[in-house]
Amino acid sequence: MCGIVGVISRSPVNQMIYDALLLLQHRGQDAAGIVTMQGNRCFMHKARGMVRDVFRTRNMRLLQGTIGLGQVRYPTAGNAYSEDEAQPFYVNAPFGLVLVHNGNLTNAAELKKELFDVDRRHINTESDSEVLLNVLAHELDQAARNLPLTAEEVFKAVSAVQKRIKGSYAVVALIAGHGLLAFRDPFGIRPLCFGEAAEGEFMVASESVALEGNGYKLVRDVAPGEALFIDMSGKLQARQCAENPQLFPCMFEFVYLARPDSVMDGISVYQARLNMGETLAQRLISTMPPSDVDVVIPIPESSRPSAMQLAHRLGKPYREGFVKNRYVGRTFIMPGQGERKKSVRQKLNAIGLEFKDRNVLLVDDSIVRGTTSKEIVQMAREAGARKVYLASAAPPVRFPNVYGIDMPTSEELVAHNRSIEEIRQFIGADALIYQDVDAMKRVVSALNPALRGFEASCFDGVYITGDVTAADFARLEAQRLTQGDEEEGQSRSRLALQNDTEQAR
Repeated sequence: MCGIVGVISRSPVNQMIYDALLLLQHRGQDAAGIVTMQGNRCFMHKARGMVRDVFRTRNMRLLQGTIGLGQVRYPTAGNAYSEDEAQPFYVNAPFGLVLVHNGNLTNAAELKKELFDVDRRHINTESDSEVLLNVLAHELDQAARNLPLTAEEVFKAVSAVQKRIKGSYAVVALIAGHGLLAFRDPFGIRPLCFGEAAEGEFMVASESVALEGNGYKLVRDVAPGEALFIDMSGKLQARQCAENPQLFPCMFEFVYLARPDSVMDGISVYQARLNMGETLAQRLISTMPPSDVDVVIPIPESSRPSAMQLAHRLGKPYREGFVKNRYVGRTFIMPGQGERKKSVRQKLNAIGLEFKDRNVLLVDDSIVRGTTSKEIVQMAREAGARKVYLASAAPPVRFPNVYGIDMPTSEELVAHNRSIEEIRQFIGADALIYQDVDAMKRVVSALNPALRGFEASCFDGVYITGDVTAADFARLEAQRLTQGDEEEGQSRSRLALQNDTEQAR
């Protein structure tokens, strides 16, 4: 998952983009980048790290212009440790193109070969976003050859792109000297919306909070398969560029990824999580006596709305039993399971008063790998809980995700090929209650009857693009193993550097 934003304004946009990226920081913490444009010249700064660490005053001063875009990256494809794969990506022909992308192309390997063999374009990284940029560049070149570039040619190019690429994508691009382009995949898997501050001033972003935090009024979501083109004068034009668009947004956005104060595809994320808490309560009542529960405690932070609604439905007290340290980031790559367990203790601390001699019901937004849940259950016991029950506001995560969420291999998922009882034993809870898949879809879709359904492959194993094969899973697993080796190597290097520094002291 990543967070993307694009702005066209009458005033400098560098600060607006920076502020929008801060509001989207939850969508990616590994890298950040901004590009602005003044006339036909682009100014770019990007690096690994959080937004506040990547950009300094000297960097911001260089980002001149009234049109620009930015991204915060959480890598799910390519090399997670390469500075070269931080976005935006730039290519100088045709016109000069800069692009940011949220999602994951499922046919990136085939496209990369096709670009080299047929289109005569070279891809210099492992990023599928660079592949997407070059496909767009080639199709723009074909559409506008010997013609002035107008919105008509831009939409023609996007239509050709939609036919070539597969998977999930929300894209914002700058075309030097011409304007800002945004488009979304035909299923609307990854989110994208736009807002207006004044006539001719627009912002496009992954979530509505980025618009509202900058004084832009949300106009609507970009429709599945739709493209927007805003020229340099601020004129916005929209066109449906896909042959058979259908709205199937990613369910995991509502479960975990998005901020609760966002509205996505006409659905309040906060209300969706409240509704999940309601159905989770019904599930619990049918599974175990509610009288066995003394207190309901959320595992910070996305689970809070669901936990509050569940507690209300059960008539049980809702308490904050864990304090989260917001300043423990992913600044040190942990080489072993022991270090990973230690990191949970650094990020969460239990308030013993809320656990001692009580039967506690812990509520989490989801359970993916299970190792964190296991550690948190143990923390609750050590804090004095008599019994520890665990409820997940999401159903069991049993299948890999190929559309841009970091759960690509089955072996990493605690629910894969395990029964609920086997998962409970692994985690160490006295009872384990999961959300029902159909109930979750029903209560969230009720908030927008126009929805056709959801991309919920990690829960139900249905890959809506229809092109995902066993070979794709094998490739993702191989990529995962390669990244794991690199992660271990970097960890050893950092440990060696740390030891050398300590010895020097």
